[in-house]
Amino acid sequence: MINLKAFSGRIWAVWVKEFIQMRRDRLTFGMMFGIPIMQLILFGYAINTDPKHLPTAVHVEEQTHIVRSILQALETSGYYDIISQTSDPSESQRMMASGEVAFVVTIPAGFTEQLVRGEVPQILIEADASDPSASSNAIARAGAIIRSALRNEFNGSLSYLKPKPDPYQVVVHALYNPEGITSYNIVPGLLGVILTLTLVMITSIAMTREAERGTIENLLAMPAQPLEVMIGKITPYVMVGIIQTGVILLASRVLFGVPFVGQRWVLLFGVAVFVVANLAIGFTFSTIAKTQMQAMQLTFFFFLPSMLLSGFMFPFRGMPSWAQHIGEALPLTHFLRLVRGVMLKGATLPEVQTPIFAMGTIAIVVSIVAMLRYRKTLD
Repeated sequence: MINLKAFSGRIWAVWVKEFIQMRRDRLTFGMMFGIPIMQLILFGYAINTDPKHLPTAVHVEEQTHIVRSILQALETSGYYDIISQTSDPSESQRMMASGEVAFVVTIPAGFTEQLVRGEVPQILIEADASDPSASSNAIARAGAIIRSALRNEFNGSLSYLKPKPDPYQVVVHALYNPEGITSYNIVPGLLGVILTLTLVMITSIAMTREAERGTIENLLAMPAQPLEVMIGKITPYVMVGIIQTGVILLASRVLFGVPFVGQRWVLLFGVAVFVVANLAIGFTFSTIAKTQMQAMQLTFFFFLPSMLLSGFMFPFRGMPSWAQHIGEALPLTHFLRLVRGVMLKGATLPEVQTPIFAMGTIAIVVSIVAMLRYRKTLD
């Protein structure tokens, strides 16, 4: 016969022991509450599939009341945020290729005169369709926005322009991905996602494995400085990242037909900087974690916001400003701009120098933190 009192007492003892152990393992305990809270905040506030205030450049060759009404309507709609008026079409194309703007609106000379004469002039809207989900709603509403803007203008002597069809034509030119093929946007981004997960994880586990197996003493006994240890640890994995890059790029071309219109050396240079940044982050995690399990937990804690706030799964410009600020601190955010710019837009090195510089800055800052943490562990 089971002694219920002794049985429940043993269960209670194990229960108390487990809570004490959980309290001692502060990192795991924090993950239990940190990850759900992070998911709630990110999914509840940061994800927006209807982005607004998209940066827009306008190339206007005449200044009339009707043209100004159209531009004002586009801006007040909430979808188009006019940040620049260019006088040179090549400047507009440069801003589009570098990712500074998502749209370029062109209103040609003689538009108002042709409108009054009933000749159905055209308004050109060039959209960055490398991320179809970010631009689709703004494109779909462009006609209605302009129609609403001109409704009050077609009075008096211009009342004859009110009947349908519209006395003008809105021409939308979806650049870089005119068919809106999802794989053209997703597959290049997967390169960054896969590199982020694998490189951060294997580097963080590599150092904690040394501690668990007792071989960390060999490193401590070596007359090596923290920077030398870090370089020696992460350099082998740079080759792993290069091999992964080659495999993914080959698969993207063979299996999905993703175009590659840019210069390969520009992408490889950006990949190298991105790989170093992720390896440095993994090395930093290894100085925080005490076990391989904790290293994996830290990796996923970093990977979750990288997936959600980088612009890989959801439009980056649709997120609130605080989420965008967090996203700017993640290497994956800048790498997505680089890889999509080079592969889909044919961006050159000057046009992607901003994301490369950002990834390099992150790599340097994280490396300094890693060296300081590693020196602390030596003590």
